[in-house]
Order: sequence, then C-alpha cells, then structure tokens
Amino acid sequence: AVPISAARHGTSSFAPVASYAFSAAVNAVPLMAVEILSAAAEYAIVFTAAGDQVLPAAVLGVRPDQNLYLSADSQWRAKYIPAFIRRYPFVFSASDDGKRLTLCVDESHPGLNRDGRGERLFGDDGKPSAFTDGVLKFLQEYQAQFERTKVFGNHLKELGLLEPMQATVKTPTGQTLSLGGFMAVSREKLRALNADALASLARTDELELLYLHLYSMRNFNEVKDRLIGSLADSHESAAAEATPA
Repeated sequence: AVPISAARHGTSSFAPVASYAFSAAVNAVPLMAVEILSAAAEYAIVFTAAGDQVLPAAVLGVRPDQNLYLSADSQWRAKYIPAFIRRYPFVFSASDDGKRLTLCVDESHPGLNRDGRGERLFGDDGKPSAFTDGVLKFLQEYQAQFERTKVFGNHLKELGLLEPMQATVKTPTGQTLSLGGFMAVSREKLRALNADALASLARTDELELLYLHLYSMRNFNEVKDRLIGSLADSHESAAAEATPA
C-alpha cells in the first residue's frame, strides 16, 4: 500500500470489484469490539495477542492459509463482512510515533484504474473527491473503534479472564487439524469476579460482549462444516471442539 496523493493518483479512479480473492489466504481477521454483536451469529470469535495488545478476531479457517468463508468464485459466504475486510484496498499507515495517520491504497487492486471507471480519487482541482472523503471518514471511524477495542482488550487482561485455547477438528478418516495461538474467556474466572468488577463490566456493556463471545464459540462447528465441504470427499463428517490449550 502506498500513500494517496494528488501527484500520484490525481487521474486515478476506483471501481468496486465484486471479489474478495485478496483474503483467500487468511484464516482470521481482527474484529472491533463494536462488531461483536453482528459477528457472533456467524463466526467463532476469539482473542489474540499482538505485542502487549489483546484484540478480538473472527476465525475464518483451520488451516493457516485457507479462508473458509470464501466461495469458489471469491464471494463472501456470510451476511456480515468484518470491517477489516470491507476497508480494503484502503488502509491507514501510522508514523513511527503513532501520532500521524496517512491514507494509503493497495495499487494492485483491480478496481484502481486510470480509465475513468468508478469514482475519481481527486477532482480536477487536485482536491480529494467526495468518494475519497468518504473513505477517509470510514477509516477514521475504524481507527477510533480500534482504540476503544484496545481498551476493552486491556481490561480483560487486567481482570485475568483469558486463557489459552486450542480448536481441534477430527474427520472419520483419521485426519486431525488443530488451530492454536488464541485465547477465550474462562467462564469460571468470569463467575468468580467480585460484584464491583461485574458491575463495571455491565456499565460499559463489556459483559454483554463477553457472553456474545462465549456464545460464538459454538460456531467452530460452522468452521468445521465448511472445512469438510471444501475437502475432496465432501461426504465425510467431522467433530470439532475448543478446549484449554
């Protein structure tokens, strides 16, 4: 991705492409806390550590390079599409000190063109178009939600609610696939919280998000079904479970 500028993209346009092929090799994507309500019905939502940060993530597959929520013709096979996916090919790049954000675009995206297809990125006066302003507002909102989500993750760390987990998918043919490197909220630790901690979680609506996360774990069965459907022998079945690592 490169910074968007009038000098480089003054004559560029963007036409949306009905393809999510760019996400074919990812098995999980970050979720913002505000997305958990919409995503919990269709995805297994877990927590992942990135440095000293803890973020929610939607599980898309068991194999590290397979997105099971993508159809053979690169369409998204779920009603809710995570914002991390929807924002592509536009992203923010942060300065080294994290204080400045620059709007960037992946120039390899087939929708970016100089043929006038779609929406211009800049007007004839060299100023960002209404389309680019809309992209910028979307990413600014995404960044704001990202900061709120970091606070949410830090709160879970402080309360000691997370434990390492591992998902295992078994097929009757004897094949076993495991997905690790993620965490989930411990029901026992959640029940053991004192009244003040629970009240604090309830006031910020974080308690609702935690129970939605726990509810979503049953969607590992959906991931399992999608995996089996992608195998050559689509008639075999499998069992899936998530257990403490």
